[in-house]
Amino acid sequence: MQLTKQNLTQVDFTKSELIPAIVQDARTGVILMQGFMNQESLEVTFEKQKVTFYSRSKNRLWTKGETSENYLEVVSVHTDCDYDSILVLANPLGPTCHLGTQSCFGDAAKPSLSFLAQLEQVIVSRKNDDPEKSYTASLFAKDLSRSCQKVGEEGVEVALAAMKHDNEELTNESADLLYHLIVLLQRQGLELQDVVACLQGRHK
Repeated sequence: MQLTKQNLTQVDFTKSELIPAIVQDARTGVILMQGFMNQESLEVTFEKQKVTFYSRSKNRLWTKGETSENYLEVVSVHTDCDYDSILVLANPLGPTCHLGTQSCFGDAAKPSLSFLAQLEQVIVSRKNDDPEKSYTASLFAKDLSRSCQKVGEEGVEVALAAMKHDNEELTNESADLLYHLIVLLQRQGLELQDVVACLQGRHK
């Protein structure tokens, strides 16, 4: 169940004053960290829109990022079927772990498809780089028609590779197509999540 300020009382703190709270990257699906919340920290999480735990070591409320400024901005909060654990979808503002990794479970602990969301962020970060040094930046510097052309070319290459039953070439050309498609979407002010939302709408 998704939680709102109006239904926070649904969470069952009668079993324990502290319940586990898992934080997941809203874009990539990567599990970022796990902590504990009490009723007050859950309320503060909604008030600040930043993930706030109850720290057992500090014996107080603790907003993730209060020192490093690597906050976890709340997208949505959910409870499980027994109402005694919490899942927070958040956008991380920098590395989550104090060791400098994206996740407290290690950078290797991530779904393979989450790389597409990471690639999208890399592409966004390179939009304004030097076109002479960055192929991505060079695409953004050129006319939109060039990006459209690249998507068309790579789409044809994908089809030709499939017709030849060359799976290695098909894999490589598909990677090129996905990359250039993300660039084209960005140039039009769209993201992968917009495409996913379209697919989800069709799936109903």
